Amino acid sequence: MDGTLIVGVDGSQAALRALDWAADEAVRGGFPLRIVHASGWEWYEGHEPSFGINRDAVRAQADRVLEEAADRVRARTGSVVVASEVLDEDPVAALIGESRRAAGVIVGSRGRGRLAGLLLGSVSLSVAAHAPCPVTVVRGGEQNLRGGFGRVVVGVDEAAGDGAAGSGAAVGFAVRAARWRGAELLAVHAWRRRAGTPTSTSGSTSTSTSAPADTSASAPASGSEPAADPRRLRAEHELDNALHAAVRAHGAVDVRREAVEGQARAALLDASATADLLVVGARRRAGHTGLQLGPVNHAVLHHAACPVTVVPHA
Repeated sequence: MDGTLIVGVDGSQAALRALDWAADEAVRGGFPLRIVHASGWEWYEGHEPSFGINRDAVRAQADRVLEEAADRVRARTGSVVVASEVLDEDPVAALIGESRRAAGVIVGSRGRGRLAGLLLGSVSLSVAAHAPCPVTVVRGGEQNLRGGFGRVVVGVDEAAGDGAAGSGAAVGFAVRAARWRGAELLAVHAWRRRAGTPTSTSGSTSTSTSAPADTSASAPASGSEPAADPRRLRAEHELDNALHAAVRAHGAVDVRREAVEGQARAALLDASATADLLVVGARRRAGHTGLQLGPVNHAVLHHAACPVTVVPHA
């Protein structure tokens, strides 16, 4: 990993929004930015067939897309080191190849072709499912894109408690993202009640702390409602452990945690409405290339109201 952010552009409005977001992220994290245009983008997204293509015209168009993109970044911020390149291959292969040496890859949520009306473009989904580094799909409303809520949301699963496996990598990424933004970190863990268990007066618990790195993710909130259901207790325990490990490793942030009774996808989609970034983990598939994108990953990639970062983990 060389600490460079990669952003894929194709001249579409979705790609321009991703480019602007990538430029801002490069400023926040102190990253150089590499802008990539794959010359096969047109026919990969179904814009036109690959036979009978005028290669010189395609290359000239690619050069124009990159030049305009680089000028746009420099006009937006003069503090980012910008490089750009046309890659003579299909966009998925190009971006996955770039991802092997990158700190992160950033793509728009839709492409330019006849498939652009889909909720998520084929390039975006394929890159999110196969890149070995964090991939951000830029989507959402204007306030979410410009960081208007001051909140980063991370989904925490049952395997995150050791801070390394499970969503530990995603929580660590989210802590850093919140620190760069000076934002609150909201950690969400969904849990389901065992059939036949009586319903309590509240389906979720929310605690908030702001403290030094060794305590901010573990101190209990005074006056919080006791949690009688063992599954809720386990959810709160997973949240505490995951946050404690991540904050200890990456520094103190303002943390709020919610153990929400219900489906994870619904809880995360609700939280995304007032978030600047939603972070989720995805497990690498043993013996296979790519990640195991489950129904929660697919739901947030297609429907979240803010940018979504997928962070791979073991």
